[in-house]
Amino acid sequence: MSEPTLVILAAGMASRYGSMKQTQSFGPAGETIMDYSIYDAIQAGFTKVVFIIREDFAEKFKAIFEPKLKGKIETAYVYQQLTSFTSGYPFNPERSKPWGTAHAVLCTKNAVDGPFAVINADDFYGKDAYIKAYDFLKNRCNDRRFAVIGYQLENTLSEHGSVSRGVLSVNEQNEMTGIDERLKIYYKNDQIVFEENKEEYVLPEGTKVSMNFFCFSPAYLQLCDSEFKIFIQEYGQELKSEFLVPKIADLFIKSGQGVIDVIPTTSKWFGVTYKEDAPIVQESLNKLIADKMYPTNLWA
Repeated sequence: MSEPTLVILAAGMASRYGSMKQTQSFGPAGETIMDYSIYDAIQAGFTKVVFIIREDFAEKFKAIFEPKLKGKIETAYVYQQLTSFTSGYPFNPERSKPWGTAHAVLCTKNAVDGPFAVINADDFYGKDAYIKAYDFLKNRCNDRRFAVIGYQLENTLSEHGSVSRGVLSVNEQNEMTGIDERLKIYYKNDQIVFEENKEEYVLPEGTKVSMNFFCFSPAYLQLCDSEFKIFIQEYGQELKSEFLVPKIADLFIKSGQGVIDVIPTTSKWFGVTYKEDAPIVQESLNKLIADKMYPTNLWA
């Protein structure tokens, strides 16, 4: 079996953030959040990383990452384009938004030949997540068993606005039985609530959520390929419809094709949904460095 690969989703448009947060410096030596992800992945055992990016900023992106990663991990680049895997089907010519995360993963079809983990470029997941993901991919992943890293909801919230989270339903075997996208989650009166149809509902602390850290075999790519053909015919004329990783993972379960293990982690997630999150990310990284979890310069 091929060694596990790390796939990083870095082609998003960052509409709420307002700039290319994927390449923004947060660490003391100019490190991006991706640098910490790749560093943790290397420490866990990953030997290859595939970046999914937009072709129009490929030159700048490679100039940032190639010099520091050379000799440390194998790199590959995949471009997510609107025409990729559309099979010539005519879509709305006014559309500029990418087709979504599952389409981005589908674009790696010729770059990934074994088990792989998928993460977001602008999310910090913690060392524990990569260790557990690598162990799963190396020892338990197959075409009928995938996994998702399950975070505690309270460890994933932003102080600067509501967030969207994939709330996991989990059975007694620690397998995912469903995933529900909650679009407005926030703290209110010391409780975590979400809005739906203008009503508020409480979510208990400890609720497991997906932060888009999944572990798959190449069978997931085959499923994305067949499902995207259906998606493009049904939603290709829309400007903002999205073909998403969690939706295809949910389909994998509910169509009886296999199971998805929920691998729990108590790691603190942090990311940059809003510009106001940036100082908190820097503060969090500085604390981890002060606690000797990371060197001051990752790649020195």
